[in-house]
Amino acid sequence: MHTFFSRLDDLRPQLLSILRIVTALLYLEHATMKLIGFPGERGPAPLFSGFWFIGVLEAVGSILVILGLYSRPAAFVLSGEMAIAYWYAHFPHSAYPLLNGGESAILFCFVYLYLAAAGPGPWSLDAARNSPLA
Repeated sequence: MHTFFSRLDDLRPQLLSILRIVTALLYLEHATMKLIGFPGERGPAPLFSGFWFIGVLEAVGSILVILGLYSRPAAFVLSGEMAIAYWYAHFPHSAYPLLNGGESAILFCFVYLYLAAAGPGPWSLDAARNSPLA
């Protein structure tokens, strides 16, 4: 008998690719906000400032993860960036993520860490070229 959950098991590889793409698309917004001020009300970070360099890292990493190209090392770097962001920017305000605004940093950190371990899934350039980094 083919149950709903066994059907989900059949879709696991594709759902991994969807998780990778959606996560990186959401993360790309953080990069564009820092680099071009969109979306947001603050405007872009000053050129060559710390936030500008973080925006470049987020943009390049997001695009690589979206494409599934060198996605495991890119996801690992972005996971580390989010861990640093949480401890540097959020934790000093409160030990509780709900109060310090760090929930998304924690989620991005652990989703990217999972993607670094699990790989990009079948819908990726890494899978298409059968990369050892896939």
